[in-house]
Amino acid sequence: MKGKVNALKKKLLIIEDNRDSLELLIKVLRNQPYHLIEATDGEEGLKKAIGELPDVILMDISLPKMGGYDILKELKKREDCSHITIIAVTAHAMKGERERALEAGFDGYISKPIDVHKLPNQIEYFIKNKKSGKQLDDLESF
Repeated sequence: MKGKVNALKKKLLIIEDNRDSLELLIKVLRNQPYHLIEATDGEEGLKKAIGELPDVILMDISLPKMGGYDILKELKKREDCSHITIIAVTAHAMKGERERALEAGFDGYISKPIDVHKLPNQIEYFIKNKKSGKQLDDLESF
């Protein structure tokens, strides 16, 4: 049936304004167990997050129309979005940025350039840790 999402696939929303980065994420994740949804700015991303209620969101922090931290804040206010694992995927690699993102409420942080071989495992790691309530460990082991 066309248009029907496979019940075994998790919905994964990618919010990324850089076309090259978006295409790379799609290429890496299309053969993984995810139904991919994409948005290219913050407002569209928030709208799709609320409308689609994905299991996972990979989100750039610097986005046009609405930034990643603002989207996160809006989603955290909503009970219907509490299940979503929200991962910052960003080139903001300055000292303290990862800690700032995690303290703000992101469930994970992946710096760009992404490692295409590690990405699927990193996503699953963050999903499992959110469900278990564990604190996130350093990801250098990936």
